[in-house]
Amino acid sequence: MTSTQITLFGIPNCDTVKKARAWFTAHALSHEFHDFKKQGVPPEAMDRWTAAVSWQKLVNRNGTTWRKLDAPTQSAVVDASTASALMTAQPSLIKRPVVELRRGGHRLITVGYTPEQWEAWALGSVSP
Repeated sequence: MTSTQITLFGIPNCDTVKKARAWFTAHALSHEFHDFKKQGVPPEAMDRWTAAVSWQKLVNRNGTTWRKLDAPTQSAVVDASTASALMTAQPSLIKRPVVELRRGGHRLITVGYTPEQWEAWALGSVSP
């Protein structure tokens, strides 16, 4: 059986990220934490995320960071390229957590708190 590798991307003081980290720990699922504030957004990851879950789902339009942007900046976010550039420059705009679960050559990417998906993948009941 191939082991599952898990990377959780987010900001450490985000309540949803804290909840996700606690969930993985409680379920004895080893995971790596990637701190957007300290490590930035990996450029190659943004392409994977927008391809897997869409840029619309990644942009947190309900958060404080989005609401603080001026109208021209908000209206300039019209596609994956413009959204990716803004999210890379301001990681707090990314809906959190982003979780990458990898097993063999397969990858599942989730956005937000989705323990049902994580559990199904980690336990192997979801086909890659």
